[in-house]
Amino acid sequence: MQRVNHKGAAALLSIGALSSATGIPVETIRTWERRYGFPRAERKPSGHRRYPVATVGRIRRIAQAIAAGHRPADVVPASERALEALLAAIPPGAPEPPAASPSRSILVPAGEPAEHFEAVRAFDAARLQRFLDADWAHLGPIEFLERRAAPLLRAVGDAWSTGALDVRHEHFVSACLGDFLRTVRAPLDDRARGPMIALATLPGERHGLGLQMAAVVLALAGWRTLMIGVDTPVSQIAALAREASIAAVGISVVRPHRGASDETLPALRRRLRREITLIVGGAGAPSQSPGRGISVIRDLPALEQWTRSRPAG
Repeated sequence: MQRVNHKGAAALLSIGALSSATGIPVETIRTWERRYGFPRAERKPSGHRRYPVATVGRIRRIAQAIAAGHRPADVVPASERALEALLAAIPPGAPEPPAASPSRSILVPAGEPAEHFEAVRAFDAARLQRFLDADWAHLGPIEFLERRAAPLLRAVGDAWSTGALDVRHEHFVSACLGDFLRTVRAPLDDRARGPMIALATLPGERHGLGLQMAAVVLALAGWRTLMIGVDTPVSQIAALAREASIAAVGISVVRPHRGASDETLPALRRRLRREITLIVGGAGAPSQSPGRGISVIRDLPALEQWTRSRPAG
C-alpha cells in the first residue's frame, strides 16, 4: 500500500505494492536488491522496508530491457543514462514486458511451474505462451532457462515416465518451448557480431532443446550460433568445421551413453583443428572431461561464465 507521511515526504511502497505496480515478482525484486543494490529500501521505525514510488518507473524500464534480451546483471545496476541508451537501441518489434497486474496467474513462484504444467496437460498453447512471456520478462534469460524452462521439461518428462502424461504432451511442450526460444533469440542473433560456434548432438541423441537453450546464452554474449541439429554424425560435424569459420563446437548430451564419454567425443576432438574449442554439456554429459581438449560445461550459468572468459567482441 502506498503511504505518505505527514511532512509531505515522497510516497513509499511496500514490496508487495511495488510488485503489483510493476508486474515483477516479490522474489525477483529481493534478488535484485541483494545482488545489485537496487531497488534500495528505506527502513521504517517499525522495521518494515519501504520503497520510493519513483522506483516503479525504473523497474518498468529495467523489465523492458530484460524482455529485449539484456542481462539483469547489466541493466539493474546501470545508471539512468546507460539504461536509457540500452532502451533507445532496442529495435522496433522487440518483446515488451507484460502489463502489471495484481493477478498471480502469470506470476508462478520460482521453481514451481505448476500452472505451466497444467497448460501442457490441457494442450493450451496460448496460455503456455503467456506464462513464458511473463517469465522471460520477470526473470531475465538465464534465470528463465534455469528456473522455468528446464524445470518444466523435467516435470513433463517425469510425468511421462510414470504414465501421468503421454508422449504427445512431451512433444507439445518441446515444440512450444522450442518456438519460444527461437523467437526470443532472433533479435539477439541479429545483434551478434562475435565468433561462430556450431551446436549439435551426437548420433542417437534426438533431444534438441538443450541446444536451443545454449544458443540463447551464447547469443546473449554476442556469439553467432550455427545450429547443426540433433543426431549428427561425427564426420558431418567435422566436415562443417572444415568448411565454415568455426571457433568452437558445442555438443549437448541429454541422455548419458558410454559412447559420448568413451569414444565419440574424443573421436570428434581428433577430427577438429587444434584451434577449435570443443565443449560438451547437458544432463547426460560426462562428469569429467573424456579427453584432452574437451571442456565439460556443467550447466547454463557455467556456460555464461565460459562466454565471459572468452569475450565475443
